Amino acid sequence: MLKLPDLSPLVPWYEENKRDLPFRHTRDPYCIWVSEIMLQQTRVETGLPYYLRFVDTLPTVKDLANAPEALLLKLWEGLGYYSRVRNMQRAARTIMEEFGGQFPTTFEDIRSLCGIGDYTAGAIASIAFDLPYPTVDGNVLRVTSRLLCYDKDILSTTAKKELTEAVAVEVRKLPPAIINQALMELGATVCLPNGTPRCEKCPLSAVCKAHEKGCETTLPVKKKAAARKMEYKTVLILRVGECIALKKRPEKGLLSGLFEPRCLPDPHTAEEVTETLLAEGLTPISVTPIGRAKHVFSHLEWHMTGFEVTLAESDAARLPDDLFLASSDELDTVYALPSAYRAYRKFM
Repeated sequence: MLKLPDLSPLVPWYEENKRDLPFRHTRDPYCIWVSEIMLQQTRVETGLPYYLRFVDTLPTVKDLANAPEALLLKLWEGLGYYSRVRNMQRAARTIMEEFGGQFPTTFEDIRSLCGIGDYTAGAIASIAFDLPYPTVDGNVLRVTSRLLCYDKDILSTTAKKELTEAVAVEVRKLPPAIINQALMELGATVCLPNGTPRCEKCPLSAVCKAHEKGCETTLPVKKKAAARKMEYKTVLILRVGECIALKKRPEKGLLSGLFEPRCLPDPHTAEEVTETLLAEGLTPISVTPIGRAKHVFSHLEWHMTGFEVTLAESDAARLPDDLFLASSDELDTVYALPSAYRAYRKFM
């Protein structure tokens, strides 16, 4: 088994250097859960306003369990990975039905909830209840791979298992809530990715094998990701009076259940957009280019060409069946739009 060096210097370092974040001022497992799910693959600076709004609007497990889906998606709008908030609601309903509304207090029960894996269960168990379970995210994988000069692909199942087992030994020696958060904090603020670690600020630099060998900038090892699929589309901001035409995405698949503007496959010119709309029996008064945009998903890239289209007032009754009109107030408060369309949001 891999053996990490003595991590005890992290304890005083963390107490002195940790960022002042609201979810670090509570042992409430609900708040810790929300923060962990929300901040996966989201920078703290970006996610913090979402976290504060979420727990202010839905402060308890019961509130989350009973929330309308439209509200959930609106609170999550812009974060992406919308299946996560849907899974949170399923888990909240399980807590209400099977745990009497009380957040479970054992790792096994927490791990049994929908959408909660080993990482999140370990975070909640250790931070809320000080149970000795490891919390190994991308930051911790990077830190431990450098401490050990570990040269396997850290995204492989073997690497995650070996490095998690090494951390598990340490959380049984030191305060679990502190050491887990300290490792994550070290990775987020000092042992940075992309070859830029701040070794001069690291409390573990004296025992770091990668630093000793001068190879910290080449670690961790990551297998190159497969090339993303490219999709090209034309985004139409169809305006009828003061309203914008929207459609709901399918209930399954990418961005399921969210709302989006009218889209056409492939890039179109203004003339082609006009011809398409006329063929559908609509009356485009103006078709104005509003620029190109790109949005990157983990496996896919959207390349978009946008047009703002003003339709005749009478077109309100002629829109295709899958479109409906929404006011600007409804766009702000009711309908959740994917962040993929952020570049065109100002035209809505």
